[in-house]
Amino acid sequence: MIILITNDDGIMSEGIITLATKLSEIAEVHVVAPDIERSATGHAITIRNPLWAKEVKFGNQFFGYAVNGTPADCVKLGVQAILKDKKVDLVVSGVNKGANLGTDVMYSGTVSGALEGALMEIPSIAVSSCSNSNPNFLSATKAVIELINHIKLDTFPKFSAINVNVPAIDYDDIRGFKLTHQSKRRFKDFFEARQDPFGNTYYWMIGEIVEDDKDIQADYHAVEQNYVSVTPLTLFHNDPVFMEILKKESFFK
Repeated sequence: MIILITNDDGIMSEGIITLATKLSEIAEVHVVAPDIERSATGHAITIRNPLWAKEVKFGNQFFGYAVNGTPADCVKLGVQAILKDKKVDLVVSGVNKGANLGTDVMYSGTVSGALEGALMEIPSIAVSSCSNSNPNFLSATKAVIELINHIKLDTFPKFSAINVNVPAIDYDDIRGFKLTHQSKRRFKDFFEARQDPFGNTYYWMIGEIVEDDKDIQADYHAVEQNYVSVTPLTLFHNDPVFMEILKKESFFK
């Protein structure tokens, strides 16, 4: 099995090093990741500037390619250029430092790396350790390996990926895996106005988490209960409920 690994925390982050090291024990692993942190870049791609892929060593050994682009760029470049003579069987994006729950999915470079793989019809997994201050990358990596061992990659529908959020605790303390849906967890943002030393106004965005999704299958509820949240995602954002509402309008043919 050939696995392409990317992330949004940068190629030298502890999360991707842990992930690549452990996955290389069960598969042929190739790392193509951003040269610096690219968090919250969403599914942005680079179209007006060239991309460089520079070889990076870790521990005096070749580790992967650092790219001056987004996670989506890295997956596109990895599959279509760097590994063009190989068949990538799986894309894994992570391990992200911090959760990617609810509306985080819209902004997350980690999730977008997996969705770019899905766009190319490759089974893809995004994985996050649910703590910014004290992530447990080894525990999250073990969860990914457990999924790979139990899920048949050929059952992934086209254009689909899995978003995995792992409690930042020892793996032995995790209660199991739960299938979840993307919750309504979101941020209530506001901007604090500040002034620089020259008297110019600038703004700093601050957010408060809103968790009011009462569905027990919501992703963040699973994590709170020390389960691994496994959420199937698709690239397409069709809203069938809204479609039925609009169908009642005579305006539409």
